[in-house]
Amino acid sequence: MDERDKMLSGACLCGAVRFTAKGRFGAVSVCHCAQCRRWHGAPGSYTSVRRDRLVFQNESGLAWYRSSDRARRGFCRDCGTSLFWEETGAPHLALAMGCLDRPTGLREQLHIFTAHKGDYYDIADGLHQWPESHTAGA
Repeated sequence: MDERDKMLSGACLCGAVRFTAKGRFGAVSVCHCAQCRRWHGAPGSYTSVRRDRLVFQNESGLAWYRSSDRARRGFCRDCGTSLFWEETGAPHLALAMGCLDRPTGLREQLHIFTAHKGDYYDIADGLHQWPESHTAGA
């Protein structure tokens, strides 16, 4: 299958949000910022896809939280599953890796906001670490 035709599916824990995404997916990054750690209960792993390549089969539970001046986070209002991160006006949407169905065929590639990581763990996987943000492309 051509990488442009890659199809991933995902859902929240209870099924009130279910989606498919087709296209090229961005590098999988692990975010260590305080917001992601609080949102996920640990660092958050994300990939990205063009927003117009995301199709919902069920979005009855989808809710959005404006987490900063520049972004919002999508989650299930019924079960609380963290699903998306979206920068205002950006053509891409970040998908939380934990909500994607297996197999994804994707691997973590880098760490971002490592200057803000929790003091209770080390990053020792050998992947590149960015102290702040990094645009990995999608």
